[in-house]
Order: sequence, then structure tokens, then C-alpha cells
Amino acid sequence: MRLTAFTDYSLRVLIYLAVNSDQPATISRIAQKYDISRNHLMKVVHELSQKGYLIALRGKGGGLRLSRAPADINLGELIRSMETDMAIAECFGAKNTCIITPACSLRPVFSEALNAFLAVLDTYSLADVAPGKRGAQLVRILASD
Repeated sequence: MRLTAFTDYSLRVLIYLAVNSDQPATISRIAQKYDISRNHLMKVVHELSQKGYLIALRGKGGGLRLSRAPADINLGELIRSMETDMAIAECFGAKNTCIITPACSLRPVFSEALNAFLAVLDTYSLADVAPGKRGAQLVRILASD
């Protein structure tokens, strides 16, 4: 299973906000720090805001903040929320044209693997990955200038 860039960027935004929780951040600053397209990041931030992961305030004193404590942001929930297609093989999708699907035993194996992947993510929160064991290093890398 490979996460989309959209989900990857979502995780990066939330990690940045967790590390820099003492001050609001801007999309421009996060885009610059990660060397990501500002326009793409705007879409990511909009989606995160719509889904209740962050608060985006406009105007002077505004910026981006986490909507809840990092410990309350579950990674499994986040991944399920941000990924639009969890079909790891054609037979999981609506446009399945594989002729061996009725007799194939791979689908249940892949389904079990996907469930295990998500079950592991369900045991972690944003607090577990940011700042986590590498907290000082993350702070140095992501600290606002």
C-alpha cells in the first residue's frame, strides 16, 4: 500500500503544527519548509480544516493551528479520512475486469493485509510521531524562523 502525496502532505502539515504549537503557522511557511507547492498545500489544508483536524484563521494574528491535541489525532483515522481510494488491487475497485476474481484467493489475503496495516496505524497518534523520539531533531528542522 502506498499513500498518496495528498495524505503524505496532510501528515507533514499536522506534524509541523504539532512541533510549532506555540504559534500559528502559514501555508506559505509550511510549503517553504517542506519545499511543496503552495497551491497543492492550500488544497490539503482546506481538506484538513473541513475534516476538523486543524483550524484556519484569516487576518492579522491568524494562521493554522491543530484543532485538538496531537494525542487526540489518530493516524489510522486520519489515513482513512484522507485516502480516497483504499483499493490495493483492481479486484477491490468498482471497475474490476480481472477474469479470475471469482476463483482468486488473493483478495482475502490483500484485505487482511490492508486491515493489519490500518490496525497498526490505529495504535498511534500524532503525539507518537511528533515530536516523538526524534523531537529535538524535528524541532530544529521545522522550527519557524
